[in-house]
Amino acid sequence: MSKDGSGSGNVSKAPEASDHMVETMKMPYEERASGVKRIRRRIHEPVERLYRTYILEILLRQKPLPPSKSGRHIPLEATHRTPLVDERRGHAYISNSIRSSRYTVWDFLPKQFAFQCTRLANFYFICMGIPQTIPGFSTTGNFTTILPVAFFLILTICKEGYDDFRRHRLDKVENNDLATVLRPKDRESNTRSFGAQVSAMIVGMLQGLPFIKRRRRDAVHAKRVEKDEDEDEDSHWTRIKWHDIRVGDILKLKRDEPAPADIALLHASGEEGVAYIETMALDGETNLKSKQVPHALNRCYNIAGIKETKAEFVLEDPNHDLYDFTGSVTVGEATYPLTLNEVVFRGSVLRNTRSLIGLAVKTGEECKIRMNANHHPKAKKPRLERYTNQVVLTLIAYVVILSVGCSMGYLIWHDHTEKHSWYLNHAYVPYKQVIIGYLIMFNNVIPLALYISMEIVKVGQMIMVMGDAGMYDEDTNTTMTCNTNTILENLGQVSYVLTDKTGTLTENIMQFRGISVAGTAWLHKQNSDEPSVPMDGRKSVTIHRKSEDVGKGGAERYDAAGIVIQEMELSTLNSSSQRLPSENQGRPSLHRRSTDRQRQAYIQGTTTDLLAQIRQKPRSVFARKVRDFILAIALCHTAIPERTEDGEIDFQASSPDEIALVRAARDLGLLVTSRSTQSVTLHETDDYGKDEHRTYQILDVIEFSSKRKRMSIIIRYPDGSIHLLCKGADNAIIPRLKQSALAVRKSQEVRRSMQIERESLRKSEQNTPRTSFVAGRPSLSIRGRSSLDIRPDPKRHSLGVPPFDQSRPSSTYLRPPLDRHSTDRRSRSRPSLDDFAVADDGQIFSSCFKHLDDFATEGLRTLVFAQRVLTEDEYVSWKKLYQEATTSLVNRQERIEAAGEVVEQGLDLLGASAIEDKLQKGVPETIDKLRRANMKIIMLTGDKRETAVNIAHAANICQPTSEVRVLDSVKGDLAGQLRGLVDELRIDSMHSVAVIDGQTLADVEADAVLSDLFYSLIPVVDSVICCRASPSQKAAIVKGIKTRMRGLTLAIGDGANDVAMITTSHVGIGISGKEGLQAARVADFSIAQFRFLQRLLLVHGRWNYIRTAKFILWTYWKEMFFYTVQASYQRYNGYTGSSLYENWSLTALNTLFTSLCTIMPGMFEQDLSAETLLAVPELYVHGQRNGELNLPQVLVWMALGTAQGLLVWYIPWQLFNHHNIMGDNGTFALGDLCFSLAIMWTNIKLLLMETHYKSTVIAVGFTITVGGWWAWNSFLSYAYTDNLSPFDVKDGFLHGFGRDPNWWFALVLTLAVLVTLELAWKSARRYLALAGRWPLWVKRSGKGAEEMDLAIWQEMERDPEVRRRLREEAGAD
Repeated sequence: MSKDGSGSGNVSKAPEASDHMVETMKMPYEERASGVKRIRRRIHEPVERLYRTYILEILLRQKPLPPSKSGRHIPLEATHRTPLVDERRGHAYISNSIRSSRYTVWDFLPKQFAFQCTRLANFYFICMGIPQTIPGFSTTGNFTTILPVAFFLILTICKEGYDDFRRHRLDKVENNDLATVLRPKDRESNTRSFGAQVSAMIVGMLQGLPFIKRRRRDAVHAKRVEKDEDEDEDSHWTRIKWHDIRVGDILKLKRDEPAPADIALLHASGEEGVAYIETMALDGETNLKSKQVPHALNRCYNIAGIKETKAEFVLEDPNHDLYDFTGSVTVGEATYPLTLNEVVFRGSVLRNTRSLIGLAVKTGEECKIRMNANHHPKAKKPRLERYTNQVVLTLIAYVVILSVGCSMGYLIWHDHTEKHSWYLNHAYVPYKQVIIGYLIMFNNVIPLALYISMEIVKVGQMIMVMGDAGMYDEDTNTTMTCNTNTILENLGQVSYVLTDKTGTLTENIMQFRGISVAGTAWLHKQNSDEPSVPMDGRKSVTIHRKSEDVGKGGAERYDAAGIVIQEMELSTLNSSSQRLPSENQGRPSLHRRSTDRQRQAYIQGTTTDLLAQIRQKPRSVFARKVRDFILAIALCHTAIPERTEDGEIDFQASSPDEIALVRAARDLGLLVTSRSTQSVTLHETDDYGKDEHRTYQILDVIEFSSKRKRMSIIIRYPDGSIHLLCKGADNAIIPRLKQSALAVRKSQEVRRSMQIERESLRKSEQNTPRTSFVAGRPSLSIRGRSSLDIRPDPKRHSLGVPPFDQSRPSSTYLRPPLDRHSTDRRSRSRPSLDDFAVADDGQIFSSCFKHLDDFATEGLRTLVFAQRVLTEDEYVSWKKLYQEATTSLVNRQERIEAAGEVVEQGLDLLGASAIEDKLQKGVPETIDKLRRANMKIIMLTGDKRETAVNIAHAANICQPTSEVRVLDSVKGDLAGQLRGLVDELRIDSMHSVAVIDGQTLADVEADAVLSDLFYSLIPVVDSVICCRASPSQKAAIVKGIKTRMRGLTLAIGDGANDVAMITTSHVGIGISGKEGLQAARVADFSIAQFRFLQRLLLVHGRWNYIRTAKFILWTYWKEMFFYTVQASYQRYNGYTGSSLYENWSLTALNTLFTSLCTIMPGMFEQDLSAETLLAVPELYVHGQRNGELNLPQVLVWMALGTAQGLLVWYIPWQLFNHHNIMGDNGTFALGDLCFSLAIMWTNIKLLLMETHYKSTVIAVGFTITVGGWWAWNSFLSYAYTDNLSPFDVKDGFLHGFGRDPNWWFALVLTLAVLVTLELAWKSARRYLALAGRWPLWVKRSGKGAEEMDLAIWQEMERDPEVRRRLREEAGAD
């Protein structure tokens, strides 16, 4: 924010906002966040400035480009002899190549080495491995550390290189795609890249070879366009690769082709030079955008016209703003503006238009879509690595202290023993060599095997996840895919889910669901033999007139002839949030969410019943109103009917809503058979059932815009009357009705009534018992009951399941009647339909607005239809005003909107429609489970606000009782809005949803105070909806949450516009949907449907987190256990650093004998069943809290390893030394006994006592390891050729101590002691867990599912009744 107060209007309130934040944000999380910001401001930002100044700008000469003096100047020429020069760079514009990979050939090794050295363990091993290579320092060999480290680093770097190579291949696929470009015939080779010219030369030299000839013919066929009449003697249209396109090239797109660069329109084959563009890959919007060619360029429809037109384009410098474009085109002496309406961005797709010609104005990384991309994202690290590093630091301190202590012991022993022993004369070792030797000896307390075995474990986990049939989509034959195995455990620690809308939550399908007309509501039954409307517009909608479509009688079975509110009791297995009907059971056409209102929605029946009523009384007032409404649906649109080769009719439109409306009009008896800019023809059925065609003259069309929120069409009917038909949002139509004051009042009354009902329901929910818990971040509680109300029986240790709680408030569902007779009985009790038709306007307004609220609550997209009959004089007078607006060169759009405002007044309400943006299967249930798992749902979409909120309601992001708060910078005092909402939510526990648009978000990002307020809102609000958000804004929100919040972020999307946020988040999920595979290719993980996210996170996320955490913890434990014995032995060898363990056995320790006991559970462990984890999502909080790998857990396990190591040393030592019962008292016999005990106990404890899921794999691993150890002893006894001191290995095991029963007695005795103590420890811990007092260091905040100890859940799973209920609950979802 500038000091002069420019920018936001709230500058003067910034100090006040800061003071308020200091006073109100007292929570520990925010204190930590402020500390992070201080560190970033004092350390990170100065270092970044130094790096940018001295490294990038001075050393690498990568200075930021200055702005151009007067914009980018591009002359319009058919072909360019030389490349155009970018004045900012002083050389040619950048190529059209793009790169999404992280590395190049030149920087891969330096960047990877630097990245690997930032990992604490790698840095530690390098520091320990290099001194070990110096002769005389190490007692365990010179290369035992550095060689495995080098091998491990090479493997890791190769894996990263392979992953990035795959990204390079994907980039190459896009860069080598073909586009149609205008090129000179005789100079085509000059414009190609050097590589292309070399390739052509090689092909020409080898063209005599038969297989080369064939390839050459194929290449020529792919390169040349089919015979095109638009060709002259100098130039022709040819196919070239995308990376060969340059600024200034003339491109031609055909229908359904993507734009390879940002282009300015020169010609479009649509009427009046209009082209329809799909921008789903850029902004996620499903509506097609209409682009208009400037009238001054109307001659550029062929090569000759392009050559004759002398024009120059002046454009803005490259920037990332998708919603603004500034430029101009000068044709002759006249200059015309260039806006978003005249340009097409890269990634857009041409739809519903035969062809388009354009001028490439921006290429490659300077295109809008690439400016919004997250360029070369950094490699992602698992969150557990942070905690592992903390453990490593602790263990480094332990190794240093232990080494210093042993070294001091050597000095003491030297003073008391060594210098007085004649046989040790001149054997003194300098202190620095002693301490370095001990550091090298104990360096394996931090095991290198951890990181090598971890890679094996990660591969096994990846195979397990990808092999899960529960995430296989049969419809698309798509499996779950892991593009990386590095961050699998992050799936179990996610706290924030940021999701796209279109294609991620929805299926890109529109379905017409119902209407409200003349105060009555009707459900629409869609023909089962016809497909729904795809939102991408690529699949045509087949409209075939069938005589039996209208008039089928009551014998027909339909989905919902009416609404019956049925009270149903919910079991305690359900969450407090309302349970939605399962998609597998068939979704009702309109289902009512759970509310406490006892009124019944007055649904008359289906639209089939409506048509039957009209046929019975075709002259009634009600029939006339219905026909007017249906006629408005059939006429008020811009859909174009097209006949296919088989004579059927397909529709094309800029919006899938319009296609759904036209289809509904067809079902209701009006079929659009033809349409032009002047007229539209309908195939109608009159009152007597006779078919006829009627033509309506189109006088004017006032287009829809996001500002107007409505569209209008002026039609001259066949009888000569002029009608204005208008459709739009209710808040845009209601104020323009003839009785607007009455309509506004009734609308407010309905909204007030609905608000009162919601408040009543909210209070009733607040009074119900609930389980709250905080996980991963402060100020975030889960509102609602746990999935299972199961508690231990105080009378006995076994666990029981109490009966269902019948006192809970019930849910209501809208169910269709079972048969037609029930409909008839209900219909006889209702008033006549004519009574509705002649009702006063106030009653009709109230009924219609109630229906609108019902539709919106179900997440349906609503449109209100109205009309006005114009006299000839009124129309002629207005037409002059409108003509002046459309021909204006200044503020044309504003003047058109003003002219529309004049005529769109005094409207008569016709009715309303409800269209469903069909959700993917299982989306509401998945959202509900994620919320119960303490994940905050944030929806990021490029769609408008109303659409986003409707989908949020349908997807269960917004609940019926949710308080939806809109943040809008247009209202002013944005800081006050944020501050007030934060304070309110900290006091009130109501379910709340914050809605913010892209422009408001831009204001927030530009102001540090507003940004802090906004991100302080996210932890206290239940959900956030960001609409009209650009890809860069999506990524900015993810980055803001990452830097300010403690929890992990997960971003999920399916389009190219989601790539930036997917690569920025901690975990990126791509959906292989209809928008393409861009997101799925670059994401960390790929799934086919959003519903698979619950299994991926709740099941595999928790399993992989548990597996990885246990693997790390157990690895540290066994190293501490092994080296405690080694350290204890030092007291009895004069602290000389001699090893108790035989060298070859010690070398093979982590490879052969203690690897499977950690690797097998790391791959296959399942602490709880998948059914339990799906039925009780609250258990996911264990990973968010990092309950498995934290400092108390590490300290307990390290203490346990130390204590057990001391037992393994002192019991055999007492038997060897004090009792002297062994036949072989040599060092090898003692060391082999301790080593055998360590091997046996490690495998018994980890595989048999700690692993919960004991499968055949675990048994095989235990057998191989234990049997292998004794086989290894036999091998060593045979393999050694002579007996070298201090280890008398030759024949020791086979013929020496191995035949001594006392040696085996010591082994069994020590194992028995260890097993007994372990069982006692587990029994005590189980007793404390049942009493709710374990872990001792954790305070229990409640009695919910997430607070119950794991042992309780594992015991409950043994109960068949509990297992059955868990299976039912998991299966129902």
